[in-house]
Amino acid sequence: MSTETLRLEPGGAGLFEITDRVAAAVAASGMREGLCTLFLQHTSASLTIQENADPAACRDLENWLDRLVPERDELFTHTEEGPDDMPAHVKAALTATSLSIPVIDGRLALGTWQGVFLWEHRRRPRPRRLVVHVG
Repeated sequence: MSTETLRLEPGGAGLFEITDRVAAAVAASGMREGLCTLFLQHTSASLTIQENADPAACRDLENWLDRLVPERDELFTHTEEGPDDMPAHVKAALTATSLSIPVIDGRLALGTWQGVFLWEHRRRPRPRRLVVHVG
């Protein structure tokens, strides 16, 4: 078993591919068969597995979620940290803060067009911590 915490530094809101960072942690673990569990230690960002071939897929997802959960919704009362804070919490609740990916022959068992993405929901850049557990 192996556990590593990665520091991620997205440049603001959006989908950021982290497949290579996760794959490197899996390779460093030395595990040939098992499960890679990813856990993001935050409540205003999330994780997703998504197409990594056409950037338009990510842009469309970002635009769709922004339309679904707009800033400055008058229902939100948690507003002290800025207009993007509560929408970021809702977006994280609607998506996922953990993922599980099988490890086969020492590699993530992702499909041809699949990538692992950090989905940052806040506009201001901030570091994020991702726990990568391989067992």
